Amino acid sequence: MELHEALTQITEIRQQLARTEVFRGYRALPIAFSGVLALGTAAAQSIWLPEPMANVAIYLTLWLGAAFLSMLATGIEMIWHLRHRASTLEPEKTRLALEQFCPAIAAGGLVTLVLVRHAPDSVWMLPGLWNLLFSLGIFASWRLLPKATLAVGAFYFMVGMLCLAFAQGEYALNPWLMGLPFGIGQLTTAAILYWALERRHGEEQELA
Repeated sequence: MELHEALTQITEIRQQLARTEVFRGYRALPIAFSGVLALGTAAAQSIWLPEPMANVAIYLTLWLGAAFLSMLATGIEMIWHLRHRASTLEPEKTRLALEQFCPAIAAGGLVTLVLVRHAPDSVWMLPGLWNLLFSLGIFASWRLLPKATLAVGAFYFMVGMLCLAFAQGEYALNPWLMGLPFGIGQLTTAAILYWALERRHGEEQELA
């Protein structure tokens, strides 16, 4: 019984330590890749899909494909980091990070499915809702991230609200409603991660 209690206390201590440390599994390079990919996808849509409301399936294929590639790049980097550079607390921090951000991603997928299948006249709302849900994912994860990422979350939230308020009619599903926010937001996040974590960590290793 005492051994079981001791193991439980050790697990709780590890979880508490993981919650108070910055998560290093999000890396600048894949985040920057997602920002560039968003800009590229917006450019492709502006050229090849001039009427997105008349071709919602193609619009979704473009942007959901871009989201999948972005998550794949981030996931590969996280796995590599876990296997090669992770501290003993890193698996716990990775689990916490996924628990905090994944509900927003899942909600985005479910909202997309519901609007497309049951409210097709409302699909113009998707860019705004995607921005809002992504901002909520950042806010949920802020304890594990550099504090400056809160500004990025606020940026996505503001853009999402503006999209819902004004991105209708001729602006519905405009490519830059996704391309510019996610391009700017992800590239800014990559810069924050590099400056606050990776650059400093590299300097510490050199000094050591």
